Amino acid sequence: MEIDATRMVKEIVLEEPASAKVFEQIGIDYCCGGNRPLADACRTAGVDVEDIAQLLEAEKSSAVTEDEFVDWNKRSLTELMNHIVQKHHTFCRAEIARIKALLDKVTQVHGSLHSELRRIQALFTELSGELLVHLLKEEQILFPQIVSIEGAAAHRMLSPQAVLPPVQSPIQMLVLDHDSAGAALHEIRRLSDNYQVPADACGSYRALYGALQSFEAGLHQHVHLENNILFPRAVTMEQAVVSGGKKCLN
Repeated sequence: MEIDATRMVKEIVLEEPASAKVFEQIGIDYCCGGNRPLADACRTAGVDVEDIAQLLEAEKSSAVTEDEFVDWNKRSLTELMNHIVQKHHTFCRAEIARIKALLDKVTQVHGSLHSELRRIQALFTELSGELLVHLLKEEQILFPQIVSIEGAAAHRMLSPQAVLPPVQSPIQMLVLDHDSAGAALHEIRRLSDNYQVPADACGSYRALYGALQSFEAGLHQHVHLENNILFPRAVTMEQAVVSGGKKCLN
């Protein structure tokens, strides 16, 4: 397939959701760092744009997961948020518990010979605490506010929520959380040498690095759905609701 190397990475993923898996495998950031041309991202990753095009074509024909074939820009915001909570929040909470248990076990056994494990453990402990608070902020504050905005838009009326501080305020804070989580996982990837297990690794060690890699990939998809789809659409919808409501009140 032909691909425009000047297009932003996030735009490619928005148009072809299956491309997220390709970018994930190659190490191209399509969520927090997706606002740059594909050509630049390929240079940083050390791959050719032509190779990316071939991989994208192959992946497009074999997409199988919901995030890969659903066009979330055509679904309601409530549907998207329910999907995020049911799939990504559930995955995040379950994997945090599993990874912390693996980290405790592996660090206790191998930490003396592999000092990077203690740093990884400290980073993940801090990251997991922040993420658990982050999920609650979304579920208890932002998502209910967006539901109200979408309801107001559907009924063409000014929602009481719409005259409160703009939805952009909590979104900005959550985007900063995303950036922080992305930076922590990038450092964990560096410390683990791209999740390469050492020669003396036991089964738990291998399971730990596999879990960390899957966790990172899941979080990238999670952040993509919010940063590049949910949040921009919510801001635009709120602006339309407030503008329309003010006209009705005049």
